[in-house]
Amino acid sequence: MAAASASRALWACRAASYLRISSFPRAFSTVLKDLKYADTHEWVKVEGDSATIGITDHAQDHLGDVVYVELPEVGATVSQGKNFGAVESVKATSDINAPVSGEILQVNDELSEKPGFVNGSPYEKGWIIKVKISDPSELNSLMDDEKYKKFCEEEGKH
Repeated sequence: MAAASASRALWACRAASYLRISSFPRAFSTVLKDLKYADTHEWVKVEGDSATIGITDHAQDHLGDVVYVELPEVGATVSQGKNFGAVESVKATSDINAPVSGEILQVNDELSEKPGFVNGSPYEKGWIIKVKISDPSELNSLMDDEKYKKFCEEEGKH
């Protein structure tokens, strides 16, 4: 029985290699150190008094292939916990909530043409907005990488 199972696994790996697809199931989504995370699955990278915001690898994985990102206007203000945009995928549409309050300094216009960046590079090319943080104390209510990993594991049990 074990030989048959090993043989099927080898065949699957060869087929996946031929088709150029990954044969390894993803056990855990990528969670980066030095970022802060909201319980609504947005991440924040703080640089001085500004922050870059996007959705987490966990969120994009659950959404599936992103086909459209609704972006806000530069100069608008966002409030912690409030909606500022949406991500539409082949499976669903999900609101994007601001993990911190502030004024929008920049939006990732590339996402209009290449929304798949949210899937392929959620922490780099798939960032959504940059804001000037209006209340740095709000960062204290966000999770670090370890707490966020545990949060995702607990969420997966329900």
